[in-house]
Amino acid sequence: MAANTLNFTKAALTALPAAPAGTRVDYHDEHVRGLILQVTDKGGKTFYLYKRINKKPKRYRIARFPDISVQKARDEAEALRGRIASGENVVLSRDVIDANEVTLDQAYAQFLEARKSLKPKTRYLYDRAMAVAFADWRTLALADLSKDMIGRRHTALTNDHGPAYADGAMRFLRSVYNFAYAIYEDHKGNPLLPVNPVQRLSQARSWNKPKRRTTWISPDQMPAWLAAVEKLRQEPTGSTAANVGDYLLLTLFTGLRKSEAGGLKWTDVNLSDRTLTVVDTKNDKDHTLPLSDALHDLLAQRQRTRLHDVFVFPNRNRTGPLVEPRNPMKKVTEQSGVDFTLHDLRRTFSTVAERLDISHYALKRLMNHSQDGDVTAGYVMGDIERLRKPMQQITDFFLSAGKAPKTAQSIANMEDA
Repeated sequence: MAANTLNFTKAALTALPAAPAGTRVDYHDEHVRGLILQVTDKGGKTFYLYKRINKKPKRYRIARFPDISVQKARDEAEALRGRIASGENVVLSRDVIDANEVTLDQAYAQFLEARKSLKPKTRYLYDRAMAVAFADWRTLALADLSKDMIGRRHTALTNDHGPAYADGAMRFLRSVYNFAYAIYEDHKGNPLLPVNPVQRLSQARSWNKPKRRTTWISPDQMPAWLAAVEKLRQEPTGSTAANVGDYLLLTLFTGLRKSEAGGLKWTDVNLSDRTLTVVDTKNDKDHTLPLSDALHDLLAQRQRTRLHDVFVFPNRNRTGPLVEPRNPMKKVTEQSGVDFTLHDLRRTFSTVAERLDISHYALKRLMNHSQDGDVTAGYVMGDIERLRKPMQQITDFFLSAGKAPKTAQSIANMEDA
């Protein structure tokens, strides 16, 4: 059921408050599908029919409230639905003046309404872009965003936050604008908004296109790196340092993405079957991996000393998952001389797998890369068992390169490199 759903009555709609400044709020009728009442920040209230046409969300204006009754609005909505279903080209309610008044905040709210399946991390990044990159643009009309404004803001974001952040923020803005551009059309299907101003970055070839990192931890760096990680693990059980030390080892030994490793829950770990499962991954498939001996020992030891944590690697307050632990990682870099990122650990895992001549199929499965033509919904048990040997080989390589024994228990006794 859509948010803000209620039984439309005259009393209920009259009592609805004005929307927050710079926004509009939609309320959905319980009885007629697609009938909404939009409330502006000035308190204006208008009935619309919301419907998807050719997979695009469209709105058809019915009338203002209380100019017509709730029952009349319901009748009009049902009539509109019938005309649309019969193939009639119903004139859209939104005129040029309405389209030119739509703010970035309003467009973003509609964008989110149409994309309810966004992952929490994606939603968080979008909200942050609105709050940081475009905070002063939220109440501006989309039609007032010029190409020059886009160019200047992209340059400022690049200087203040870095090339990758600037490009990401502009890609987000481009998506929101494209969404609004598709919604606001006249009865002939022509757009009512100007062309997307973010096009300026492509036309002027101004995208930063930051170079993709290709760094990894080489075998000759591994002893020093593992020794520095082990110093973290020697801190008191339950401390942030010890937590991060285990997290870094698991990330290296599995090749998981940082959010996948940090977000692991104890319900995702099966020590009896010697597996772990990452749910809701980047490619929308559950990702099950076999545990090597060292990984099994590491997780078993953590489970014995856990408190009531939901997450295998909880944050400092033990209220959520561990996020990128910059300070402990900085200590590892200072002690080992190895400058690394969490994604470098994933690259190290895949590079080592290739050097060990792990099959292409097994490597793609271990990395959870999409398989062309693969229609399976997830791993079957046979797949997991096929991955157990290469998983052990990769872990053994790391431990051998680090001149360390091959169990997590004995890693604790590793001498400083």
